[in-house]
Amino acid sequence: MNIRKSAIRTINAFYLTIRKYRSSGDIFTKRIDSFFVDVYNIHKFLTRLFREVFKKPYEFREIIRQCYEVGFKSIPLITLTGFVVGIVFTKQSRPSLVSFGAASWLPSLIGIAFVRALGALVTALIAAGKVGSNIGAELGSMKVTEQIDAMDVSGVNPFKFLVVTRVIATTVMIPVLTLYCTFVGLLGSYMNIHRNELTSFVTFIESAFSSVTYLDIGSALVKGIVYGFTIGIVGCYRGFNASNGTQGVGKAANRAVVFSMFLIFAEEIIIVQITNWIRAF
Repeated sequence: MNIRKSAIRTINAFYLTIRKYRSSGDIFTKRIDSFFVDVYNIHKFLTRLFREVFKKPYEFREIIRQCYEVGFKSIPLITLTGFVVGIVFTKQSRPSLVSFGAASWLPSLIGIAFVRALGALVTALIAAGKVGSNIGAELGSMKVTEQIDAMDVSGVNPFKFLVVTRVIATTVMIPVLTLYCTFVGLLGSYMNIHRNELTSFVTFIESAFSSVTYLDIGSALVKGIVYGFTIGIVGCYRGFNASNGTQGVGKAANRAVVFSMFLIFAEEIIIVQITNWIRAF
């Protein structure tokens, strides 16, 4: 606890130093200064988020509405993308396996690929582009038109109503969409395999999940939760701190997508490495 308080005091002192001397000149450079200011603002944003989550009132209706916006309205795009990825990945993998006389291993390869990586990654990238940009643009437009300030004046907690509900919705719905995308991808793969080899659906499913472990399924769900939280928090942060009118709204939406995708790839590497360490035991 003392280490945490010392770290917070250090960050606050550094931030105040930047604010004090920013008007007279840059401490390092503009970009480095703005980077440290962003780090401090993100720290405050995350701290407030975790504090507000457990406080009453709980906006259940808004959470359900956001789950509908994030989950149900993303189904058509996730369906199309997952189905196409399943077909294309199967078509690209078949020649290599056939050349080694291992065409029968194709369902297992597809199952491992989608459960371990493709399902969660495809869902997260599609959601970052659709949901993340939507959140950034929506909150950004509310910020620059002073709707958020109006909510604050009227007695409504805008942070809880706008940010907490959206982060919870993305954190809950992205894992669900991940499972759905995995199923749709396997369905597309099955249709391609059935067309070439007349494999039954039961045989395909048994072969696809023969090499899949509970660790693979658990890591896929963890990825969905982490990716969902990342998409929600980045989109809300960029939108909630938008400025400079309509131009700032466009920048908020763009940065929400770019930073979300960057963090998703970084988290993918970390989670895969941790999963491999666990699997090694």
